[in-house]
Amino acid sequence: MSLLKRIEQGQSENTSISNQPIPETSTSRLSGLRQRTPPPGTAQRDTYLDLKTRVQNRLLSELDPSMDVSQTAEVRQTIEELFESILAEERIVLSRPERRRLFEQIVAEILGLGPIEPLLADETVTEVMVNGAKNIYVERAGKLHRCAASFESDDHLMRIIDRIVAPLGRRIDESSPYVDARLNDGSRVNAIIPPISLVGPVLTIRKFAKNPITVEQLIEYGTLTPEAVEFLKACVLAKINMVISGGTGSGKTTLLNVLSQYVHSHERIVTIENAAELQLRQEHVVTLESRPPNIEGRGEVTIQNLVVNSLRMRPDRIIVGEIRAEEALDMLQAMNTGHEGSMTTAHSNSPRDTLARIETMTLMSGMDLPVRAIREQVASAIELIVHLSRMPDGTRKLTNICEVQGMEGDVIVMADLFVFEQTGLENGRVIGRLRPTGLRPSFMDKIEYAGIHLPAAIFGVGERMRY
Repeated sequence: MSLLKRIEQGQSENTSISNQPIPETSTSRLSGLRQRTPPPGTAQRDTYLDLKTRVQNRLLSELDPSMDVSQTAEVRQTIEELFESILAEERIVLSRPERRRLFEQIVAEILGLGPIEPLLADETVTEVMVNGAKNIYVERAGKLHRCAASFESDDHLMRIIDRIVAPLGRRIDESSPYVDARLNDGSRVNAIIPPISLVGPVLTIRKFAKNPITVEQLIEYGTLTPEAVEFLKACVLAKINMVISGGTGSGKTTLLNVLSQYVHSHERIVTIENAAELQLRQEHVVTLESRPPNIEGRGEVTIQNLVVNSLRMRPDRIIVGEIRAEEALDMLQAMNTGHEGSMTTAHSNSPRDTLARIETMTLMSGMDLPVRAIREQVASAIELIVHLSRMPDGTRKLTNICEVQGMEGDVIVMADLFVFEQTGLENGRVIGRLRPTGLRPSFMDKIEYAGIHLPAAIFGVGERMRY
């Protein structure tokens, strides 16, 4: 993609924030990156911003608009050469740290996401939250921290939001004031703007690790135990239908990514998501992404549409990133019509709440179905619920592995196979372990039929927990 094309897509100011018309000439579009000169003042920050604006505007005027920004290393080298030459011509004297800081900020404006680019590069940061132009927070080790960095104005923040969503064919304006998107590395993005947001544009980025988290790391972090991993691996190989549930930020998508690595490479996998986040390593993967309606209100493709369509794509497994509404009914139908081993995630507070939410989401489809019929579908389709929780100390723990055993009367019967047992707190950290309950799942015959033998010790036979 050329530099001019990139600026056309992402750098022009958003008309919902600024009443200024979008410029049409290429020269004007190039100036869309340039910051307005801040009002004169005595503060050192104002002086620095004025210097940054002046150097950046000069650099943009000398850059080749047809430059391919996908060649990051070459573009960066070109920018650095121009940057040094501009400082020399204008006789701007800066210390080495100040020079490097100014250069990195200008590069972030041209190639990256402005003030939050260093935060996205910081491996200790797991989430970036921008609450208006001047308030930026990050999550580190499960705790929130405020950053000194800030955007110069709401217009500046809107340009960065546009740069994220425009290449994905999505839009954000007064008629569609919120959007889900993703970065190139799969990181999840949500943006919402005025008039819905009263604090200015709000941008939330859930980062994905550059190197996908492995099951060994989850064991090291205390999220899982080796016994639970061995059991869940057997369930995936034996094509047990499962739902991974939990609250926001509890690690559902991470666990789904980890478990998906156990799917046989010869199977055809279809993934369905609102914004593509799953990082499956198999070769035969078809990734589908929903699409919002266009400016005329047409062209919407929902998760439900994609689930229905996937049934005609000869999938061995259907993996839905998250069920939120009426697509729950179609997912249940897929699980009940030969697509065994399908997986999805759902927001809930507990395994029992997961079943209640799926029941409610099924009713949202508008089908006039009796509650008992829905529960029979749920009990027949879902065999395992894996529930994660975010602890008060910020750590993520797998707290329940539950088997859905069937119906008794009008009630879905569940049995805990593994339960997290908290034993105390130490220096503010939750101490405990995921322990087996001593019960063996009723689908053990499916696991054994798949040629997998699980030792009785995995289920804690002889060490049954007391409730």
